[in-house]
Amino acid sequence: MKFFVDTADTAEIKALAATGLLDGVTTNPSLVAKSGRGMADVIAEICRLVPGPVSAEVAATDTEGMLREARLLAAIAPNVTVKVPMTEAGLAACRALSLQGVMTNVTLCFSAGQALLAAKAGASFVSPFVGRLDDIGADGMGLIAEILEIYRNYPALKTEVLVASVRHPGHVITAARLGAHVATVPPGVLRQLFVHPLTEKGLAVFLADWAKGGQSIG
Repeated sequence: MKFFVDTADTAEIKALAATGLLDGVTTNPSLVAKSGRGMADVIAEICRLVPGPVSAEVAATDTEGMLREARLLAAIAPNVTVKVPMTEAGLAACRALSLQGVMTNVTLCFSAGQALLAAKAGASFVSPFVGRLDDIGADGMGLIAEILEIYRNYPALKTEVLVASVRHPGHVITAARLGAHVATVPPGVLRQLFVHPLTEKGLAVFLADWAKGGQSIG
C-alpha cells in the first residue's frame, strides 16, 4: 500500500520524505489556507520535495471553472493530481481531464455508488472519507471493502482507492488488510505507526546493556 501524507506543511513533508516511506501528498483548500501561502507556491514546493502524485484541489464548483483552474494547477508540475469534488460537475471535469491525460482525484466520496461513478469517469484516485463516516455512526472501513469488491469485479476500472479522513493507525492497518491502494494520513498518524511501547522498552534495555559493557562500534 502506498502512503500519502495529508498536509500542506512543507517542513513536515520534507521530514517525512527523508524517511523514504512517502509516496505522495494530498492537500485541500483548508490545508493550504493554514499555510498562509499562495496555492501555486505551496504546490510547487511540495512537488519538488515528493516525486509522487501531489493532489491540488480546485475551488470552482462548475465544470468550466474546474477545468480552467485544473489547467493552472496541472501546469505547476507533472506530478500534480487535480482534485475535484464528487459532484455531477466534478465528474464531468474528471472525465475531460482524464481524456487529456491529467491525473485526477475525486474527493468527498461517501458511498460505493459515488466511487463507481468516479471510476467510470476515469478518476486516477477516489477518496472515500472513512473518519467522517465513522463520526456519524456509519462504517467507514466497510465502505472501503465495498468499493474494493466492486472494482475487483471490473478489471477495466483502473481507479485506485485512496483512503482519506484517516484518524488513527487502526484505519491504516484495516485499509492495508482490505487491499486499498493508498492511505493518506495526517503527519501525526503516520508517525504513530513508527511507535510501539515494547519497541521503546526493548531499545532502552539494549542500550543500557551496551553501556554497562563499555563497548563501542568502530
